[in-house]
Amino acid sequence: MSSAFVKEGDSIWLHEIGPSMNALMVFLQRENNGIRVYERRNYYSSVEGRDVHQMSDGLSYAKTDEGKWYIVWD
Repeated sequence: MSSAFVKEGDSIWLHEIGPSMNALMVFLQRENNGIRVYERRNYYSSVEGRDVHQMSDGLSYAKTDEGKWYIVWD
């Protein structure tokens, strides 16, 4: 089996992507094998103290004060 197309260190973590919604959607689409991921709804969470974005992949995401994305576990 050839590993010619696999680059070491090519993966990126959620907290490493840009703070824009577009960056999140591109990242999630790549993580879901090219299946389009879209925002189902967004709301303010008093528990998190920030806006939360519920996505079609079944998870919710929010940004830290530094603009880094993270998964919100309800």
